Amino acid sequence: MNHFAGLDVSLEWTSVCVVDAEGGVVREAKVNKSDRDDARGIAQLVRANLIRPVHVKTVSSQEKRMLLANRRFMLKQLCDAEAHIRGTLRNFGLKMGKVTRRGLEARVGCLVAERPELARLVAPMLRARSALLAEYVRLHRMMLEAARADPVCRRLMTVPGVGPVTALTFRASVDVPSRFARSRSVGAHFGLVPRKWQSGEVDRTGSISKCGDAMMRSALYEAANVLLGRTTRWSWLKAELLSEVVYGPN
Repeated sequence: MNHFAGLDVSLEWTSVCVVDAEGGVVREAKVNKSDRDDARGIAQLVRANLIRPVHVKTVSSQEKRMLLANRRFMLKQLCDAEAHIRGTLRNFGLKMGKVTRRGLEARVGCLVAERPELARLVAPMLRARSALLAEYVRLHRMMLEAARADPVCRRLMTVPGVGPVTALTFRASVDVPSRFARSRSVGAHFGLVPRKWQSGEVDRTGSISKCGDAMMRSALYEAANVLLGRTTRWSWLKAELLSEVVYGPN
C-alpha cells in the first residue's frame, strides 16, 4: 500500500503526518513543533500528486552560488562605501572626479590634506573601505580560480562576451543539465521567455516573465552588453543580437 508523508518544518518543531492512498491518517507525530494541520495538508497534497518534485542542487553548485553571492555582496558594500566617501566630501565642496579604485585613497588624502579635522573624520571610512576592498579581491580571486578549474566554465568562456562570472553563474544555476528535457527549457527556467495572455480570441505576448534566477538574468544581461559594446571581434552571436536590437525579436 502506498503511503504519503507531509512534514511541516520550522526552527523549533516539526509535525509529521502520514496518510494512505485513500487519504486516511495512518500516523502522526511531533518533533519539536505543533503545526499538525499544516503537516496534514502537505500530506494530502502529496497524495493527490499536486506537489511536483523539486530539484535540490548539488553541494558543488551550492558552494559556487555562495561564492558568487558573497562576492556580489562585498562588491556592493565596497561601492556603497566609496559613494558615501564621495558624498561626504562633496558636502564640503571637494570633488574627487574620475579616479581608479586603487587611486581613490590617495586622491582623498590630497583633498583633505589641509583640513585635519575632516581628514580625521574620513579616516575610519577609508580604513573600512580598505578592508572591504581586500576581502572583495580575495573573493574575486577565488571566483576566478573556480571558473578556471571547471572545464564547463572554460568552454563557456569561449563564447564572445562571456567571462568567468557569467560562466560560473550559468554552471551553478543549471547544475545538472540532464534535468532539462530541451535546451529551450533553460530559458524558461531563468524567466527569459515572454509572458502570454490568452483568452478566447485574445493572444498577447508581453515582456519576459522574470521568473526564476535573478542573478543569472543579471549575468546574461551584462554579458550581452559586453558583446555589443566591448567585443570588437565579429561573430554570428553578435550579428543575431544586433538584429534583434534593431528589428526586434522574430
